[in-house]
Amino acid sequence: MISIYSISALIAAYLFGSIPTAVWLGQAFYGVDVREYGSGNAGATNTFRVLGKKPGIAVMLIDIFKGYTACNLAYFIGLSVTGPQNSTQFVNYQLALGVIAVMGHLFPIFAGFRGGKGVATLFGMILAVNYQAAIICVLVFVVVLLSTKYVSLSSICAGFAFPIGTVFVLQTSVKSEVLYGICVCLLILVTHQKNLERLLKGKESKVYLFKKKQN
Repeated sequence: MISIYSISALIAAYLFGSIPTAVWLGQAFYGVDVREYGSGNAGATNTFRVLGKKPGIAVMLIDIFKGYTACNLAYFIGLSVTGPQNSTQFVNYQLALGVIAVMGHLFPIFAGFRGGKGVATLFGMILAVNYQAAIICVLVFVVVLLSTKYVSLSSICAGFAFPIGTVFVLQTSVKSEVLYGICVCLLILVTHQKNLERLLKGKESKVYLFKKKQN
């Protein structure tokens, strides 16, 4: 059922996703557009590389919050549209809102449609829809990052952990959630194509969270 409330929620989800956290933070506090440096990406990882840990963490948390908030707009739409909370219909609507938010992050109207790769916003979406799956993704991300120091590889592995964990560990019965998980894998592979090429060539940059890089 389409209503003014459901349409408004979809628009709001896109606008939430379109907030160019890395761009605005970099320009406001450092006089830098992060898209002009590093990987040229308006995301948390490039912010870490260009501006440092504190702004990188801030961007990551806000981008996660964007996806989480967009999905939770479903709670304000009404049962006639979303169905009962935790029902398949409700989860489907949350997924729709989350996908729109991720599209906003990838193609932000507030930043000339040049956005980030959407990993943090995707995680916020997963956190809102299935927090248990989100925990699995975090564990995989942290283990891979601590082992390899590659954020891109950690993001890819965490993305694949979502559908695998949802199906084999959590054994969800919501088919749309599984389909979404597969789409997440494909999206991450597409947005990280250049990273994969650099990884295969041994040219991908590493991120050292707890100590400085040794010269």
